[in-house]
Amino acid sequence: MASEPPYFETEIRPILREYCFDCHGATDELEGGLDLRLVRFMKSGGDSGMAIVPGDPAASLLLDRVHEGDMPPGESRVSPEKIAILEEWIRQGTPTLRAEPQKIGPGIPITEEERNYWAYRPIIRPDIPEFSGDERIRTPIDALLAKAMPEGLTFSSDADRFTLIQRAYHDLIGLPPTFEQIEKWQQHADSNWYDQLIEELMASQHYGERWARHWLDTAGYADSDGYTVADRSRDWAWRYRDYVIKSFNSDKPFDQFIIEQLAGDELAGPIVGDLTERQIELLTATGFLRMAADGTGSGDNSPEARNKTIADTLQIVGTTLLGSSVHCAQCHDHRYDPISHEDYFALRAVFEPALDWKAWKPPAARLVSLSTEQDRAEAAKIEDEVKQIAAEKVTKQAAFINEVFEQELLKYEEPLRSQLRTAYETPVKERDPEQTKLLASHPSINISAGVLYQYRPDAAEELKKIDAQIAELRAKKPIEQFIMALIEPPNHHPATHLFHRGDYNQPKQVVEPAGLTVTAAEGERVTFQDNNPELPTTGRRLAFARWLTSPENPLAARAIVNRIWMHHFGRGIVATPGDFGKLGSVPTHPELLDWLAQDFIDHGWSLKHLHRQILTSTAWRQSSFRHPAGEAIDADNQYYWRKSLQRVEAEILRDSILLASASLDPKLYGPPVEVAEDETGQVRIDSKQPRRSLYAKIRRSQPVGMLQTFDAPVMNVNCDVRASTTVAPQSLMMLNGEFVLEQAGLVANRTIELAATDSQQTILFDLSQLPKLPSPIWSYGTGEVNDETGTVIKLVELPHFTGSSWQGGPKAPDSVFGWVILNANGGHPGNRKLPAVRRWTAPADGQVSIAGTLHHGSENGDGVRGRVLSAGGQRGRWQVQNNSTPTNVSQFTVQTGEAIDLVVDCLENENSDSFNWPLKLTFTSIGGDAVVHDSVTAFRGPPEDLSHLPGQITVAWKLILARSPSQDELKMSLDFASQQLKLMSYNSAGTATDRSPGKQVLVNICQMLMNSNEFLYIE
Repeated sequence: MASEPPYFETEIRPILREYCFDCHGATDELEGGLDLRLVRFMKSGGDSGMAIVPGDPAASLLLDRVHEGDMPPGESRVSPEKIAILEEWIRQGTPTLRAEPQKIGPGIPITEEERNYWAYRPIIRPDIPEFSGDERIRTPIDALLAKAMPEGLTFSSDADRFTLIQRAYHDLIGLPPTFEQIEKWQQHADSNWYDQLIEELMASQHYGERWARHWLDTAGYADSDGYTVADRSRDWAWRYRDYVIKSFNSDKPFDQFIIEQLAGDELAGPIVGDLTERQIELLTATGFLRMAADGTGSGDNSPEARNKTIADTLQIVGTTLLGSSVHCAQCHDHRYDPISHEDYFALRAVFEPALDWKAWKPPAARLVSLSTEQDRAEAAKIEDEVKQIAAEKVTKQAAFINEVFEQELLKYEEPLRSQLRTAYETPVKERDPEQTKLLASHPSINISAGVLYQYRPDAAEELKKIDAQIAELRAKKPIEQFIMALIEPPNHHPATHLFHRGDYNQPKQVVEPAGLTVTAAEGERVTFQDNNPELPTTGRRLAFARWLTSPENPLAARAIVNRIWMHHFGRGIVATPGDFGKLGSVPTHPELLDWLAQDFIDHGWSLKHLHRQILTSTAWRQSSFRHPAGEAIDADNQYYWRKSLQRVEAEILRDSILLASASLDPKLYGPPVEVAEDETGQVRIDSKQPRRSLYAKIRRSQPVGMLQTFDAPVMNVNCDVRASTTVAPQSLMMLNGEFVLEQAGLVANRTIELAATDSQQTILFDLSQLPKLPSPIWSYGTGEVNDETGTVIKLVELPHFTGSSWQGGPKAPDSVFGWVILNANGGHPGNRKLPAVRRWTAPADGQVSIAGTLHHGSENGDGVRGRVLSAGGQRGRWQVQNNSTPTNVSQFTVQTGEAIDLVVDCLENENSDSFNWPLKLTFTSIGGDAVVHDSVTAFRGPPEDLSHLPGQITVAWKLILARSPSQDELKMSLDFASQQLKLMSYNSAGTATDRSPGKQVLVNICQMLMNSNEFLYIE
């Protein structure tokens, strides 16, 4: 059976639209006189003759020019596959699906196929298929998904309760549940426990924070202007962020939420006197239209910069609320979608009165003050008081200066004294050259406020007190705060011109405000009143916003529900939420998309209702477990037969870590937390304000290192879909990042504290499986030295540790060990029979070298002697008295277990023999790398009691993963601890100076848990 030929409307016209219409149909001026919009026009041809010869590809000039690469001009080329379609179409006689119109207007007409494209069709509620008796079909969502599933696929079984609780917490409030919260809901006996959980989470104030973050991505939220290198700070943008949080928390109807952001100033009405709370809310909402990058207040107020800000604002509106790449029609008709160049400027005309590039206000001039009449009166009253005090200061200061001047003048005889007085009292501008020279040669006479302190410090202090009084008074003035808003000036309705090729220097015809032509019926157009006489403003944006959320426009509701679905499932029903056009993706489940959109509208555009619909479905509640049968049919899970695994977003990762360490400040709202570069150049959030990442300052030129590494967007325009990458820097950040290391330490501290106070943390564990501490590399004691062999005959370890030093007993001198004391930096020897000995034991065969400095600091006593002794005899000997000497020993060979003794003894008596002898032993095992053993940082007290470690690990598991470890997991952790302790005994470089090895192991386990997939991903 012969295949269908390619038709002009469905296959050829899209190719011509993409590559050719810009020059041959979109404008009145046709290149070469050739119009390609209709087949008969192509047959008629242009200046060079017929463009196509039906049935004869070889004679068709159009095909020849495309083959040669002459069309289209520039670097773009038609692909071989598309050329083959063109060729086949001509060979088949250039067929069309229908008769061509007799007349055609200017520009590219919208075809029947384009109007019937899924995104532009009206929303139609589909019939819900019946699945009687199937308990897996809980909601219409499940029914529509099940209907689309290929044979052999069904929903997976429900996730367990623990997983559902975690999933709900992350999805709805963006914070993991604590162990206690998990226990509460796991033990909940009510049959409707799950519904109660959903309602409780949606009632949480953290719900608004979670979902505001998603919206702020699409809005392009940032706390700086961008565009120029200066990247000026937007000090009041945060009010818009708070507006979004509050709107989500109150479940503001989403159509109202949209209208307020697009036209809040037009709804607010005239401002008479103090702003009302409602006016403040509405004006704050228009911050949505101020989110685009804008360099006009930080160095570039050019027409190009102004128009770029307008273009970016329209891009945000288009991708967020229309699901359309309208910005691609800024310079010409959209090459893929039925959005004309005129459509773009008709949309721009909606915003032109408020975003008029010819009557532009830089950012600082747009701010709306929140000061009330009472605030201004109070400020004025305080300023009156300040003026009085300032006047008193001026009087006092003048008196002090005159007093000092008269005293200085007495030092000179007449007539010089009179000459100096006259010169000084003459105003500066009226002094003659002689007077200027006279004063310059007698500087002590030039008394001013700036030098008064040199002559009369008491007077200067008195004046400073007055300044402090003034500052204290001014501090009582009401602080003036502002809104970053978009406000259309009254009675301002400039004409909008279409810019040829998008160039403001080439204005063409005037364009009236209107919606996208393709959303209207054929021959009609959605237009908006140019100037509404009932409003002080034009009312264009208000009309546009109401159309946008009306049944006449199918795009907005689809765009919103698709985004919500995307955040719950990891991808949208349309995978490109900001582009429903030809370059975007088609919906995997178009009936479901329409059902969600219509249900959303029918329930008052309630976002919380939409959440309920999704979270109560089997599709969302099912397990994420993969099984071979499902993978074989649908490896990419396009049919939702399982719940997809999702990695937590960057902000949630940071917030979860702060929550585990009990550092997270739950405070809502307010100015952003500052960010700054640390000494490594990494941008970090101020650690003194551990608030949720939502409140971190989003500076376009200074993205926060950790957040950016985990795919938080850098706001150039806005972010429709966050990437979810798996790259090496993420592992490096989690293993070496200062923030993670700090927080792991805090979690460990909290773990130790909770394990010690919680009687329920008793762990039934075989104590024989506790990690064994390796024999210490360092020992501290005393012993007899065999001077002939250069060895310590027997080391007797010091029995008492004070917390900072080893010695014979609680008090020195001890009855047995005398004055022998050893600490991190040195110590004190006993008598000639009781030297102070630090012993280092080689962990393996290899070579060691020693570097250090022996110091005796007292003027009293006869000094000390230091020696390095080993099995090979004395390696070095030094003597110091009230001075220092280097004690370096060249590399020599040692065997496993060989002792290197660092011996300090007195000479004649032990009086005043305290010493410092920090040493670094560089050990290189056979075939290994050099490791430095630092006597100072490696100094330790007695071996730790590790019997509490199982309980501490269990608490860490609860804090980080909200559950207890299994016996196997606990054993694995203790095995890991044993390996870590062995490694640290050999190389202490990874142990913090203020931590014991056992404490460091616990920190490492906490960090390990934070790096686990269970912490980083949601099932």
